[in-house]
Amino acid sequence: MDSIISAEIYYDVFINSCLFLVLFTILHTLVLQLDEPKNIHFIQFAGYALLIILILYIGLRPISYLFGDTINYYRGYVAYQYGAEINPEVGDYGWHLFMRGAAQLMPVQAFFTICAFIYVFPLYKISKEFFKAYWYYAFLMFVVSFSFWTYSVNGVRNGAAASLFLWGVSYHRKKMVMVFFFFLAIQFHKTLLLPILAYSATYFYNNPKTYFKAWLACIPLSLAMGGVWIALFTSLGFGDDRLAGYLTGEAEAGTFASTGFRWDFLFYSAFPVFAGWYFIIKRNYKDQMYFQLFNTYLICNGFWILVIRANYSNRFAYLSWFMMAIVIIYPMLKQQFFNKQHLMIGKIVLAYFAFTFLMYNIYYA
Repeated sequence: MDSIISAEIYYDVFINSCLFLVLFTILHTLVLQLDEPKNIHFIQFAGYALLIILILYIGLRPISYLFGDTINYYRGYVAYQYGAEINPEVGDYGWHLFMRGAAQLMPVQAFFTICAFIYVFPLYKISKEFFKAYWYYAFLMFVVSFSFWTYSVNGVRNGAAASLFLWGVSYHRKKMVMVFFFFLAIQFHKTLLLPILAYSATYFYNNPKTYFKAWLACIPLSLAMGGVWIALFTSLGFGDDRLAGYLTGEAEAGTFASTGFRWDFLFYSAFPVFAGWYFIIKRNYKDQMYFQLFNTYLICNGFWILVIRANYSNRFAYLSWFMMAIVIIYPMLKQQFFNKQHLMIGKIVLAYFAFTFLMYNIYYA
């Protein structure tokens, strides 16, 4: 199926559309109050339009090597269409069962569109659950995140699994439904066991100050004994054989590979840590749900810091990065902290997107 937009400029269209939407949003924060009817109408229309367009835009993308593993998912899907059986030794059996079942019913573009729905819709769902009429701001933060596009077209299975985890968290008041989505997430990608275990731990101990100190301790521990932690987690058999391969395998050219201690990405990871510290410790914000989200992020990101020198460390960074947007924006959509709070929300969205935009135009140019 040919696309109106060529694969060569597909991401260009996405990132520049995000720029336009972010600038249009901050314009509204300059001239309107958060709860003004005009603003509510705008964010509802913009939010639902963004949700629908994103699912179709991602799902109907051209089948091209320019989208990373999209081409490999396509080949696997075609094999299932021609009757290939699931390898009994394959990892993440649930994903392959889903892909093989879809292959008997629909063309590959429809399959990718369903994958896009599984990836994008939970971001809307959790934003709507927590922030009601103001869900658009959290949803937009998810969309303009640095890792959003990569895990929509390259790490499709990982991205879908992470979104299933968030879908589960959106049902935090209905524990059986939440557990069901957590189970699906693990079936799609076993690495989601880490955020699920981290989130579960917050039900037993949920003091953000303790987790914050532990996160800080991970930095010198990684600097002093980085190789030890990589060897330890590998020997413990964390996850599965594929995950162990991520820790010890040789990186391919062009990937986010081992280049020593990544201070730049540690700096990026610190954005939600600073946000949590500011609101919880500096401003004495108290919200048990926010504590759980923040502490889950700290646990998962702390794990990544310990193995930060590993090849394919993006695989571990994403296990916390997919939560960055909600950790940063949550308190601002729940409680009044500033006189011009709507404008502050706009500035935060702009600053957060600026990292993604600058990485695209400078780092990866």
